[in-house]
Amino acid sequence: MSFKNTFIRHDRNPEVTTWIEEERVEQEERFQTIVKQMDGLDPEREKWYQEFFDRLTTIGFNQDGDLKVKIAPQDLPVKPEGRTNQVIFKYGVDDE
Repeated sequence: MSFKNTFIRHDRNPEVTTWIEEERVEQEERFQTIVKQMDGLDPEREKWYQEFFDRLTTIGFNQDGDLKVKIAPQDLPVKPEGRTNQVIFKYGVDDE
């Protein structure tokens, strides 16, 4: 038996198909609302990034127990040109 073709053909009644399509549309609308809200945070998010980098260069981070390591400013990551933050939507992820 080949596992390359894992599609199982099944019949779906029209009522279920309609419900699935309605759910898909509602989820897309919710996702677009979330994206709009996340994009509105961009100026504040830039401030948060800078505060985080400032903490890494002045206070450092815990590497092991009480051992703190400071990052040199030249070793901090540089934001890529033309790239924006991206909203990732995951549906049905278990909390295990």
